[in-house]
Formats: sequence, C-alpha cells, structure tokens
Amino acid sequence: QVQLVESGGGLVQAGGSLRLSCAASGSIFSINHMDWYRQAPGKQRELVAVISSGGSTNYADAVKGRFTISRDDAKNTVYLQMNSLKPEDTAVYYCTADVRVSILSSPLRYWGQGTQVTVSS
Repeated sequence: QVQLVESGGGLVQAGGSLRLSCAASGSIFSINHMDWYRQAPGKQRELVAVISSGGSTNYADAVKGRFTISRDDAKNTVYLQMNSLKPEDTAVYYCTADVRVSILSSPLRYWGQGTQVTVSS
C-alpha cells in the first residue's frame, strides 16, 4: 500500500505565504506526475498544479505567478509554495501521486487526506 501525508496547512493573513508538503511512503517503485488539488466549501475540487516526473509544471490560471510546485524524488515528496495568498485561496488542499508499485504494474492514483488552508482578509 501507498500512503500520502500532507502537512503545512494553517491560518495566514492575506498576502502571506505557506508551504505545503506531501510525502509518499509504502511500496513505491516509481512516481509519475504529482499534483495538488483544492476544494473550497460549496465548490468542486479543482486542479491547482501539476509536476511531471521530468519536472515540467503546469498551474491553474488562478495561481500562476503566486504558487510554485516542486518535488524531491529522493524523499518521494512534493511541495507547494504559496505566496501572496488571497482569501479565495481558502480551501482544503489535497496532493495526489500516480505510483507504480512494481516494474510490471500500471500507475495507480493515490490521494492524501487533505490539509486546511485558511486565508483571512
């Protein structure tokens, strides 16, 4: 089994910064792309940022220029640096990872439990 554990959420004032971390553990052969999603109250879950196994990144328009996704493959960890936070960034943030557990297996998507980010105005 594979587990993803997020950390780094909390309460911050508008204009502030937070850094989220998500560590994958368990039976891992390799990890393809790793993503961050978020879900605000009463809204659908949305994709925030993606990082490929090669390090290519993509961002939602709402966070471009403010958020940076990165990964440390030695630690099986993905990060989300969030700067210039706005109240509309308030949400539960989830990480995902497409993981192969063996050389013969196809990638499966795993989700973290989520971490709350609250931005006060």
